[in-house]
Amino acid sequence: MSLSPSHRNRVAGGALALLLLTGLGVAVAGTVDGSATVPYPDGGRGRVVVDDGALPWPKGGQSAVALEGSGPVGTRGDGRPVPIASLTKVMTAHVILEEHPLKPGESGPMIEVDRQAAYEVGVGGESTVPLQAGRRYSQRQLLEMLLIPSGNNVARLLARWDSGTQEAFAEKMQRTAGGLGMKDSTYTGASGIEVTTTSTAADQLALARKAMKNAVFREIVGTRSVTVPGVGTITNTNPLLDTPGVVGIKTGSSTPAGGNLLWACEVRVGGATRLLVGAVMHQRADTTPSEGLREAVDSSRRLIAGLRDSLTREG
Repeated sequence: MSLSPSHRNRVAGGALALLLLTGLGVAVAGTVDGSATVPYPDGGRGRVVVDDGALPWPKGGQSAVALEGSGPVGTRGDGRPVPIASLTKVMTAHVILEEHPLKPGESGPMIEVDRQAAYEVGVGGESTVPLQAGRRYSQRQLLEMLLIPSGNNVARLLARWDSGTQEAFAEKMQRTAGGLGMKDSTYTGASGIEVTTTSTAADQLALARKAMKNAVFREIVGTRSVTVPGVGTITNTNPLLDTPGVVGIKTGSSTPAGGNLLWACEVRVGGATRLLVGAVMHQRADTTPSEGLREAVDSSRRLIAGLRDSLTREG
């Protein structure tokens, strides 16, 4: 695609980074008064117009949004790799489900809790699930404990179950990221506790779009709470699920990472329901995890509302 100098400057400034994403096979129709225009879902007549200039993009960090069936809507931020905290678990779950597929309603194999996973319950400064050594849980149950309350010890247990060691599993995560075109992502562990696990909003958006195509993953990340034998009721860490239309997907927060949120929301476009997927990252980094996550959630809520108002169909 050939862009004029003035248009290139707008893209470089972050106004419509989607124009650079032709590698995704999206034919961008141009701009209308500062609006992003992408093909109408499923090749129907007309186009989806997003008033990019009117969107309440987060002021800090970085963000990326895509409309399924159409393609990228836009990005904001400098796009440099930053720590992603528990967003890492989206890749952990994705790799597990790729290696050990489950159908809706299936529980999968039973997996024994090892001493390491039980010991890690008492380690401070981490989000863990109270597991007892020797107890067995199904693959589905462990994925629920991974994604709903964000259990770090569960992430590492699944990594050892799949690959023998967490290090070997992290190598598999990295290869998977490469296969998804996530060229700015580095995975060094299964839980996200390591600050060396870094990514960008654009890369995490690509992963989220892929992961949400898996029905089991989608069911789990949209679950508000579930009761697990021997553990009790576990509650989703994602408060955005209280927003109408939101169907997932995952929070992640720490002091160096700030607040991070991958989200998916069903919206009405041209009389059809479409999935809007977004990544809001590195919000209020170097404060507290709770402050960062609150900002990520609030920013995502505002962005979703703005996108709902901006998405229209032109004939």
